[in-house]
Amino acid sequence: MGNTHHRIVIVGGGTAGIAVAARLKINGESDIAIIDPAKKHYYQPLWTLVGGGRADAASTERDQSRLIPKGVKWIQHAAEGFDPDERLVHLASGDTVGYDALVVCPGIQLDFDQLPGSSETLGKHGVSTNYQFELAPKTWDFIRETTSGTAVFTMPSGPIKCAGAPQKIAYLAADYWKQQGVLQDINVVLVLPTPGMFGVPEFANVLDQVVARYGIDVRFQSEVTAIDSASKELVIHDIANDTKSSLGFDMVHLVPPQSAPDWIKASPLSIQGDAKGWIDIDKNTMQHARFPEIFALGDAGSSPNSKTGAAIRKQAPVVVQNVIDFLAGNGITRHYDGYASCPIVTSRNRMLLAEFDYTMRPHKTVPLIDTQKERYDMWLLKKYGLPFMYWNVLMKGRGMTTPGAFAS
Repeated sequence: MGNTHHRIVIVGGGTAGIAVAARLKINGESDIAIIDPAKKHYYQPLWTLVGGGRADAASTERDQSRLIPKGVKWIQHAAEGFDPDERLVHLASGDTVGYDALVVCPGIQLDFDQLPGSSETLGKHGVSTNYQFELAPKTWDFIRETTSGTAVFTMPSGPIKCAGAPQKIAYLAADYWKQQGVLQDINVVLVLPTPGMFGVPEFANVLDQVVARYGIDVRFQSEVTAIDSASKELVIHDIANDTKSSLGFDMVHLVPPQSAPDWIKASPLSIQGDAKGWIDIDKNTMQHARFPEIFALGDAGSSPNSKTGAAIRKQAPVVVQNVIDFLAGNGITRHYDGYASCPIVTSRNRMLLAEFDYTMRPHKTVPLIDTQKERYDMWLLKKYGLPFMYWNVLMKGRGMTTPGAFAS
C-alpha cells in the first residue's frame, strides 16, 4: 500500500468509527480513511439476548464491506502505533498513514489473561461469556442444561463495556429457570464489585426488587479473581474486607476485566502511568489532552461515562463537529455531557431503560412513558427497535439525536 495521507483518518471500524465516518460524509468531508482489518461487524448489545436464548447470533453479524460509507477509503490493516509529532499512524504492515485530523476509536480489550484459569475453561465445563460472539450461544446451552446446583454471574472491577450486561443475563436465566420450575433448586449468585445494584438510586431501587423476586444471592464489593475448572470452584475476593473465599459452581457466566488495547496502552496517546491505558481526552470536547488534532470516542477513551452504544450516539456528533471546526481553524464548541443509557432486561419479556449522564442522575429522553419501570414495550424496543435503528440510522450517520436509541 505504501505511505499515504488523508485529511481525516479514523482508527477503528466499530460502532464509533462507522458512525463518525458516515456523519463526516454527510457534512461534506470527502477525504476520509478508516483503518480496521475486521471483515465482520457486530451489533454486540444483542449478545445478551443470544446468551439468554431470546435472539439468534447470526442476526448480530454483518459484512464490514456493507457498512463502510461510500467514498470512504477502507484500509484493511491493523494499526499498531502513532507518531503524533509527525501526524502518522503506523500499520502492522510497516506502512504509515498521515492525517490532518485523527479520530481514535479502537474499542476495548477483554483481559481474560488477568483471570487465571478462564482461558482453559471458556465454552466448557459450564463456563461461558456473552462478551464474545462465538460463546454467547454456549451461555444459552449451559443455562438450559442447568436444573440444580449453583449458577454464578460475575462482574469485574473497573470500567467495562455495557456495565449492565453482567446482571441482565442473570435475570434472563433466573426467569427461564422459574418458567421451567427449577429456580428453587438453583443457588443463583451475582458477584458485583459495587456497593449497590446500580450507581443511580432510582434504578438501583428497581433492581433490588428484581433480585429479591428471583431470590438471587448478591455478593457486593466482591469479584471473581480465578477459576478452577477441574474442581469447579471460583476464587472470590471480598474487596471491602480484603479476604478471599472459594465457591463451587455448576454454571458460570464470566465477565473479564477490560482495558484499552495493549498497543494503545503502549502509545503516546494513553494516560501516562494508567494501567488501563485509556486515551487521554477532555471528557466534554473529546479532544486529546496533548495533541489537539486528535480526538477519541467510544470504549477506549478516558471520559468517565458508562461505556455503551448510547454514549457513542451522543459522542459522535460532538466529535464530528469539533473535528470540522478544528480543521477550519475555528474554536471547539460542541460538548458531550456524559449521557449513556443501559437497557436492563429484567425478565424474558420486560426491561427498564436506565438513562443518566455525568451527574449520575436520571437523564430521561423517551417522552410520555415511565422507562424507570419494567415494561413490555421497552423489551420490544430492546429486541427489535434498537437493532433496526443501529443498522439503518446510526451506522448511516443519521438521526443521532433520536431519544433513547442505540443503547447497549
